[in-house]
Amino acid sequence: MKSRNLLYFIIILGTYADNVYAKEPKVDNDLQAQSMLSVLYTQSSAEYEANNIQTYASAKFALDKALSNKKWTAALEQKDNYQTKPPAVILDIDETVLNNIPFQARAIIKGESYPKGWLEWMLEESATAVAGVADFLEYASQKGVKIFYVTNRIAVAEDATRNNIRKLGLPLDEDEDVLLMKNENGWTSDKVSRRELISNNYRVLLLIGDQLGDFISLEEATVSMNERQDLAIKYQDMWGTKWFMITNPIYGRWEASIYDNKYPDTEAELMQMRIEALKP
Repeated sequence: MKSRNLLYFIIILGTYADNVYAKEPKVDNDLQAQSMLSVLYTQSSAEYEANNIQTYASAKFALDKALSNKKWTAALEQKDNYQTKPPAVILDIDETVLNNIPFQARAIIKGESYPKGWLEWMLEESATAVAGVADFLEYASQKGVKIFYVTNRIAVAEDATRNNIRKLGLPLDEDEDVLLMKNENGWTSDKVSRRELISNNYRVLLLIGDQLGDFISLEEATVSMNERQDLAIKYQDMWGTKWFMITNPIYGRWEASIYDNKYPDTEAELMQMRIEALKP
């Protein structure tokens, strides 16, 4: 009887150990180890939350100013004779409206990297709202401002994205298509044509995003690291008045610029280029 009980104990202990170790994070390479801190920062720091709340609070003040000035427009694509058009704002979605940090955390734990798992995450419809965005969107909606979401999520995830936005109680008008996806109507990653489409019928008051491409053309944004920094200065009169940038330390063309916009073939090359980009 004792030997049988001991055998049961060993089996139970082994099962418990399997469950515990199965839940431990698996970081397979140095690149994921490097990205862990940026993911933890966005997922757990009060500073990141505060910065987003601050950004959207400032955008509310700018919105009032924009509404009172008929000559005001935030879109470079806006043509003449826009003063009498109804007001609108344009927002990116990922890391601007929807928080996808849990996807990034899962990728690190599983030892995976984008795009693996990305479509499944979108279809899950479980992204939360970025801090501050709900208050801003409600404020804009109450002011009669049309809200457009211009995203590079692919069109196959449109229904899931709509559902996710609605689950969070964020405004999503149904009288016209206000969710403009990549691959829809032949649209590419460059958002210029979608901003032009909106500008044809609306006066664009504010642009809000987390990448330069949410404000300017992809061609202009896809330059060297130093040239990208120069772009921040070039448009210095726009930031905080008509354009509002959400900080994203996890991904974006800022990283691609480190590699001259061409990712190297090996991790060793990539790591070396990162080191060489440091400015001591």
